[in-house]
Amino acid sequence: MPTTTDFPDVRRPDAATVLISPWLVPEARFQRPAADAVLAAWEDQPRPDAMLALATLLSTDGSHVLNYAQWTDDRAHREWVRTRRPAAIAPIDEALPGIHRPGPTRYRRYRSHVPEERPAARPGLVTTPVFATTGPDAQRALADTVVDLLGRARVPGLLGAHFHLAQDGGRVLNYAEWTDASARREFLAGGTADGLRAALDALPGVTAVPAVPAEHADPATADGPARPPVSGYQPYKTLVNVPSPRPR
Repeated sequence: MPTTTDFPDVRRPDAATVLISPWLVPEARFQRPAADAVLAAWEDQPRPDAMLALATLLSTDGSHVLNYAQWTDDRAHREWVRTRRPAAIAPIDEALPGIHRPGPTRYRRYRSHVPEERPAARPGLVTTPVFATTGPDAQRALADTVVDLLGRARVPGLLGAHFHLAQDGGRVLNYAEWTDASARREFLAGGTADGLRAALDALPGVTAVPAVPAEHADPATADGPARPPVSGYQPYKTLVNVPSPRPR
């Protein structure tokens, strides 16, 4: 039986592939049922050993659930999509109609900034700044710039910043863990954030974009309030199929 925790081990070394996908829900009250349904679907089916863990996070604006799935490789995931995904998703759609799935982006974690090596603290907030990039060189330059800057600064309340590079070279996602929302607000109001913005503005081939692109918005809600450029999340539940080899 899999175990369930409240947040994933983002740095586990055996996760060569990370799939990140938003599920847009019609109303905020559907967030938890949608997250519970996807976890239950995984619990009720045979799971390949290549499927390591699946985390669900609830967007703070109530618009979607973020699925963060860790696999050992792409081939195994693509085989599961081909042979088992339709049967796994059908009961969820029947019980919770109206969920819109833009589809996953395939990432690999490139590098992380963790202020202190200590037992993992539960993040009270996760944010996912996303950037469009013009290729692998721009991806690495962005991640290296931010990690180097954070390594020279002290950011109270930042538990970790984990840079994920899209396999097609077109995106970088920073999975940033914070103690709480107030710590992030204080960071955004300070000089380190100003320096970071200036450094990113100077990088060629890098553009900040929303975590959930506008073209993937549900047409029924497309005229509603715009989503923030950086999405915030509350960690909800994580299904662990294969325990992490890394002590936490």
